[in-house]
Amino acid sequence: MIAFTRAHTYFKQLNTELLGLSVDSNSSHLAWMYDIYCRTGIKISFPIIADRNGEIARKYGMISSDISNTETVRNVFIIDDKGFVRTILIYPMNVGRFIPEIIRIVQALQMADCSNGSTAANWFPNQPIIVPPPKTFNELEERVQNIEQNRNGINWYLSFKNPDERCLNDIKNNEMQEKCE
Repeated sequence: MIAFTRAHTYFKQLNTELLGLSVDSNSSHLAWMYDIYCRTGIKISFPIIADRNGEIARKYGMISSDISNTETVRNVFIIDDKGFVRTILIYPMNVGRFIPEIIRIVQALQMADCSNGSTAANWFPNQPIIVPPPKTFNELEERVQNIEQNRNGINWYLSFKNPDERCLNDIKNNEMQEKCE
């Protein structure tokens, strides 16, 4: 919770909201939020849902009966503005979440959506994106010619383009919003 609070500004700049879920009671949440504040001066900056009976956690697969019937694993769900779960990260109880990777995933999802493409393995903002495959033979021939002229791929099925300028600017300025309709 402390690490997410420290990164909350970055998530907000990406038009992303944080929400915690815990099987502890609201009183328990208040107690440890207050303890964190007293010991560190950090105020948890996002809501935490008390899921006492684990109903929500079970629906999202956060409780693994192989490990425990009551303890949740450390999951991260990235849910888009339409309510679709786009990414699920599952961390074991003894491994902390990696906030920079979570931020990178949000940026990659936003870039792929905005630029109508895909991000490659190890993609970071400002890097080229993968062009969707051609749908017709004519498009395939155009793609091959484009690759030969621009040296921007290895074949018709894997070529790259620089992201749309508006998407690059949005990620640079951390203002990805609903402009990619």
